[in-house]
Amino acid sequence: MRALRILLIVVVVLAGVFIAVDRAAVYFAESEAADRVVVPGARTGSTDVSIKGFPFLTQVAGSELDEVDVKVTGIEATAAGRSLRISRMDAELHQVRLTDGFSGATAARATGTAVISYEDLTKAAADGVAVEYGGNGKVKVTGAVNILGRTLSRSVLSTVTLVDGHTVRVHADKVPGEGIPGLEGLVREKTDFEREVGTLPNGLKLERIQPIADGLEISVTGTDVRLAG
Repeated sequence: MRALRILLIVVVVLAGVFIAVDRAAVYFAESEAADRVVVPGARTGSTDVSIKGFPFLTQVAGSELDEVDVKVTGIEATAAGRSLRISRMDAELHQVRLTDGFSGATAARATGTAVISYEDLTKAAADGVAVEYGGNGKVKVTGAVNILGRTLSRSVLSTVTLVDGHTVRVHADKVPGEGIPGLEGLVREKTDFEREVGTLPNGLKLERIQPIADGLEISVTGTDVRLAG
C-alpha cells in the first residue's frame, strides 16, 4: 500500500509538471505566433493569438493544432488613394498545419467577423462627409452640397452592400432633388461612394456585410488560410 501511495504521488507530481510545461509552451507559442501573423500589403496594429485544445505539446508533435483564435486590430490598407481601416477582426482557425519547421502555418478552414467603425468609414468617405448608424440596418450619411452658390448640409439614409467580395458600396436610398437633372448627381457625388477593403490574410474572403450600432459588421470565411511563413 505504501508503494502504491508513493506511485500515485509521483504520477500526480509528474502530471502537474507536464501541465505546467504544456501551458508554458502554449504561452510562448502564442507570443511568437502573434508576431508572425501576416496581412499582405497592410499595416496592422496589435495581434492576439489564443491556441485552444489540450495537451498542446502532443498537437505540436503531430504538426497540427485543433483550433487557433486570432484577433487583429487596426488592419489598414490603401486602395484608389483612400485608406479603409478594418477596426478589428476576430477569426477562429481550425486544423492549423504547422509547416517550414514551425515557422509557417496554414488553417484548413476559418470563420470570423470583421468590423469597420463609423469613424474609420467617415475617414474613407469624401471630404466633409460623416457616416453614422441610421438604424434598421441602414447608415446615415451627412454632407455639405453647394447648390446655386449656397452650401447646404443634407443627411440621407443609405444601404451598404458588398461588391465582388472586396468592395464596400454606400448608396443613398433617396436624395434631395432626386430626378432633377444635375442636382441628383451633385448630391450623390457626396453621399455615394465605394471603397475597397484592404488585403486580408491569404485565403480569407468577405461574405456578408451588415450595419450595426458599432459599425459595419462583415462575415469572414476561408479555406487554406495562410497565416505566416
